[in-house]
Amino acid sequence: MPETITLNGACLCGSVTISASKASDKVGACHCDMCRKWGGGPLMAIDCGTEVSFSGEENINQFQSSEWAQRGFCKTCGSHLFYKLSQTGQYIMPTGLFDEKSQLIFDHQVFIDEKPSYYEFANKTDDMTGEEVFAKFGGS
Repeated sequence: MPETITLNGACLCGSVTISASKASDKVGACHCDMCRKWGGGPLMAIDCGTEVSFSGEENINQFQSSEWAQRGFCKTCGSHLFYKLSQTGQYIMPTGLFDEKSQLIFDHQVFIDEKPSYYEFANKTDDMTGEEVFAKFGGS
């Protein structure tokens, strides 16, 4: 079972601050087409669960990116803030938002079948294809 930790951070301009009180200590990379289009590369993210609080919420805009999730970003600087699952309210958040990262462990990659051939991570990780992700967690 992953360890839970508290993570605090902010967007690039500081208009939105974040506290995730029960975040996983595991970092994953998502290689799906949507995440790569959203950020220009793989999304390096942490499962922050549902206990996430924001200050500066008036600076957050959301986009319904699929029938199962919304993506949030700062209206001021454009920083990506979260991928939020509609069914559970679970926040998946970019690792770069958080101040303290020394306790994090990169251990999994999803949508590995959509990863382009021009990059490769050296870390040994648990990898799942898109089909395996949907079979395990639902969605389509």
